[in-house]
Amino acid sequence: MSAVVPSRPTPALAARLRGVASSPVRELLALLERPEVISFAGGLPAPELFDVTGLRAAFDSALSDDRARRSLQYAPTEGDARLRALVAERMTARGLPTTAGDLLVTTGSQQALTLVATALLDPGAVVAVEEPTYLAALQCFQLAGARIVPVRSDEHGIDPDALADVVAAERPALLYLVPTFANPTGRTLPAERRTAVAEIAASSGMWVVEDDPYGELRYRGTAERPLAAEPAGEDRVLHLGSFSKVAAPGLRIGWLRAPASVLPALTVAKQAADLHTSTVDQAAAAAWLAATDVDAHVARLCAAYVERRDAMMAAMPGTLPDGSTWTDPDGGMFTWVRLPGDVDTAALLEQAVRADVAFVPGAPFFAGTPDRATLRMSFTTNTPDQIAEGMARLAGVLRGAGARS
Repeated sequence: MSAVVPSRPTPALAARLRGVASSPVRELLALLERPEVISFAGGLPAPELFDVTGLRAAFDSALSDDRARRSLQYAPTEGDARLRALVAERMTARGLPTTAGDLLVTTGSQQALTLVATALLDPGAVVAVEEPTYLAALQCFQLAGARIVPVRSDEHGIDPDALADVVAAERPALLYLVPTFANPTGRTLPAERRTAVAEIAASSGMWVVEDDPYGELRYRGTAERPLAAEPAGEDRVLHLGSFSKVAAPGLRIGWLRAPASVLPALTVAKQAADLHTSTVDQAAAAAWLAATDVDAHVARLCAAYVERRDAMMAAMPGTLPDGSTWTDPDGGMFTWVRLPGDVDTAALLEQAVRADVAFVPGAPFFAGTPDRATLRMSFTTNTPDQIAEGMARLAGVLRGAGARS
């Protein structure tokens, strides 16, 4: 007769994880392993456009001669001095005067967001976000124990009047924005609203996080001045950048440009997180920046992506039901769709996956009451022909679901 083994209690998880949902975008990335699926879900750069030759040469340079020993050693928390100087030079050329001393290199811009939350937010602090907003930012602020308050937006992005009302009522410690080619909507905040946001932040003592992973991927129009370049935002705005959409996301190289008053605290938070970002990846990124005509490379990306955006925009009227709306972005990776009526796009996704096409339901991008009739689609990963086929599959799903008139 076997002995009865008493049950043992399971150790508890940290309370701060409660209510932090898994990202549906990360879960949908598994679909990429099925080659028959045409996925409009992930915000992924096109892998065939990676500068593999240039990056291979950059890693070879980082691991050549005496440089190899430096590239494989521990490094300063602030980041590779050469890389920070090159990034600062490029940011200055794009209209945001920056020195190497203004920058902290991070393991992707997602880590920069985590460091900001660690350094600037106590549990219970209020964070204001545009509605809808980047899903991983919501996760980050939830994990920090913040209370997230949505701010109304329209076709031009966040509404400054609505922001002023939220600031007066909630006194947020921080405002988070993706003002250029926003994730998930693709919208760009116009100049007059940028000025208004910076002035509201200056008068209220609120920090602003300007997340800018897509800003160089512009397909039409002229660039808007970064929020961090607004005179009123000089000591208020923290600017996040990344190599993920311009070079390659596998590098996991991002950076944080911050006012001098807060940069030391962010550096301490970085030390506590991982000591420093991968030394060899930083060295390779610096070598790639120094040896590559980055403007020409970005121009090639934009030339390919504009064709893909145009293919998706051309297919929209024949794919979506009458009464649908969608954004026509000037750049970036995304369009934001709203279907008419009382539709739950999460239910439609199940049918779409069976038809070998995918998108991201819109509900998880909302901090407040979700609009379940919305969805996000990315156009960068697929060729125009693949987009046409994927949109035809999606049209079949909408017809079969009765969502198409």
